[in-house]
Amino acid sequence: MEQEDRRYIVQQKKISEGDKPPVFAKVMRSKEGVFEGVSFIKSKEKATILTVPEAEQAIAWAQKKKPNAKEYETKIICVGQ
Repeated sequence: MEQEDRRYIVQQKKISEGDKPPVFAKVMRSKEGVFEGVSFIKSKEKATILTVPEAEQAIAWAQKKKPNAKEYETKIICVGQ
């Protein structure tokens, strides 16, 4: 059985605020583990560690649900970056 590659986090930074530190995605899940949404937090250590497909799902949700998503640069980074 192959282990999932869980070593990515989603980073978001406001384009117009170049010197402000980025925020990171904290994924919200139901008790059954079903994806419900994303909130962005300042703490990189508390960010949810994801697989690439999960990170893509989080970005897609944020772009769809957040009205000002176009003002942010959102990307997937490796945990060590």
